[in-house]
Amino acid sequence: MADQIAKAEDFERKAEKKLSGWGLFSSKYEDAAELFDKAANSYKLAKSFNKAGETYVKLANCHLKTESKHEAATAYVDAAHCYKKTSFDEAISCLEQGVNLLCDIGRLNMAARYYKEIAELYEEQQKTEKAIDFYERAADFFQNEEVTTSANQCKQKVAHHAALIEQYPKSIQIYEEIARHSLNNNLLKYGVKGHLLNAGICQLCKGDPVAIGNALEKYEELDPTFSGTREYRFLKDIAAALDEEDVAKFTDVVKEFDSMTPLDSWKTTLLLRVKEKLKAKELEEDDLT
Repeated sequence: MADQIAKAEDFERKAEKKLSGWGLFSSKYEDAAELFDKAANSYKLAKSFNKAGETYVKLANCHLKTESKHEAATAYVDAAHCYKKTSFDEAISCLEQGVNLLCDIGRLNMAARYYKEIAELYEEQQKTEKAIDFYERAADFFQNEEVTTSANQCKQKVAHHAALIEQYPKSIQIYEEIARHSLNNNLLKYGVKGHLLNAGICQLCKGDPVAIGNALEKYEELDPTFSGTREYRFLKDIAAALDEEDVAKFTDVVKEFDSMTPLDSWKTTLLLRVKEKLKAKELEEDDLT
């Protein structure tokens, strides 16, 4: 470790000397860049990630001096990956600078990947609205580049988080759109019932049995096979329990479905919200009588 630190510091000193000395403009920055790269790598090997991040930023600046935007973007991304271990804010800042450079040179597919990475960092920090923002940016870029699978993955993340912060119409729109586009794709069509189930659960959260009924009719028209699925029967039975304001029936329907198709934590969270609203309504009516 100490050995690698000593090597890194030596490379860094030599790089700084190159920058402060005389020499042809481009050659001076190219030579310094090579040394900063070696220094950053040695800092990484020594697990001195903050210093490695700082050194990659210096490397990026050298590449910018010679108009090597792709190399500068790569250095910013390398810096971000080091800063991920030490500083969330610095990691985000470096990834954003990398993305801006990639956009300048038209590398939108790579830019989309790093927007997605920024979204994941915000997700880890539970900064939901920021995560949604960057997943949306990533989805747009992937869509522009016709990388449909990656675009859909990011859109599903947007829908997932939007529902958790009660932006149900946004989630519904995304799940329905993905279901519609998946119908004519042999690889994706088997996921349609899952997307429609998610959209239906978001509809339930809005607490309007009429809207749920209308949605189910729309889903039958969209995919005629949906009415024969367990997911369809589940949504229909839940809608009936809501219409009848029957908490016991609601609980039984959820338990039965869960025993056959285990519910993930997202669905469980949303269904608990629906149940709490139903219980509150039941209490209100008890009070009135």
